[in-house]
Amino acid sequence: MEMPPASDPARPGTSPVTSPVTSPVTSTVTGVACAAGAGALWGLVFLAPELARAFNPLELTIGRYLAYGVIAAMLIAPRWKTLSPLLDGRHWRALAWLGFTGNTLYYLLLAGAVQNGGIAMTSLVIGFLPVAVTIIGSRERGAVPLRQLAPSLLLCVAGAVCIGWQAIGEAVAAGSGGAAKLAGLLCAIGALASWTAFAVGNARSLARFPTLSGDDWNLLTGLVTGAQSIALIPVALLLGTAQHAAMDWARFAAVSIGVALLASIAGNALWNRMSRLLPLTMVGQMILFETLFALLYGFAWERRWPEPLEVAAFLLVVASVLCCVTAHRRPQPIAAVA
Repeated sequence: MEMPPASDPARPGTSPVTSPVTSPVTSTVTGVACAAGAGALWGLVFLAPELARAFNPLELTIGRYLAYGVIAAMLIAPRWKTLSPLLDGRHWRALAWLGFTGNTLYYLLLAGAVQNGGIAMTSLVIGFLPVAVTIIGSRERGAVPLRQLAPSLLLCVAGAVCIGWQAIGEAVAAGSGGAAKLAGLLCAIGALASWTAFAVGNARSLARFPTLSGDDWNLLTGLVTGAQSIALIPVALLLGTAQHAAMDWARFAAVSIGVALLASIAGNALWNRMSRLLPLTMVGQMILFETLFALLYGFAWERRWPEPLEVAAFLLVVASVLCCVTAHRRPQPIAAVA
């Protein structure tokens, strides 16, 4: 993904020498830091279904994104008169699609995967997301060729295999129900497909609409997703049969608001900032941070240390990110000798 140039050499009054230009190395470091922050916050969403297990995935999705929509509306209200003239049908169609694929559908499937298959298995499947996004991004103009990304992708796959082998071994040893595990796996695969569509579409939309800042785009996505959550309330009322105690509702509200603030508002803002600093093939690799933090939170929730295979997976995933960063470093130009 390419941003508009800082200066136009062909335009009178501008100079590519004197205009401020962001260093590629600085952009890469800043982008990776933003991705790590987003991953740390997004990893919390894997804990939410466990913290509010009394509620089903549809209820958890509505709660999270209804809170996200309300908070987004409050934050964007002071600037609405200035922002609204910049929006047209193209923006709203893109926002509706991204809100559905990256928020509503994704979290509905992810919550089902966590509650049926566990955090480790869900993290494993979502961990393949960088592979899917990188393969799609490799077709973008100016993208790093796949052959240069092969070491990073192989390390990513190796790390995911380690995590999966560990999770499957534990499930077999514990005699877990096969039907629930299968349902969780299918939900996780669906979440993987949904978030792949979002990651690619969001990066392209941010490049297509440069007049909107990443923060504004995030808040507008929240507005649209909040509207989708309201539309799902009648469905939840028709399907919901469980009765909840007051304490359960209090926890549900706290989890919904907390995830909306930390993951949807702060996490998405960091991710959008990163998406404008890094190319699409590298954006895919940065999603590995979410997998790493989700697994760390899962170990803390289960009050255990990682097994040897899980430690190996961590090291492989980190090595994958470092290899990807190295592949995207442009060689410094050699000064001409007079």
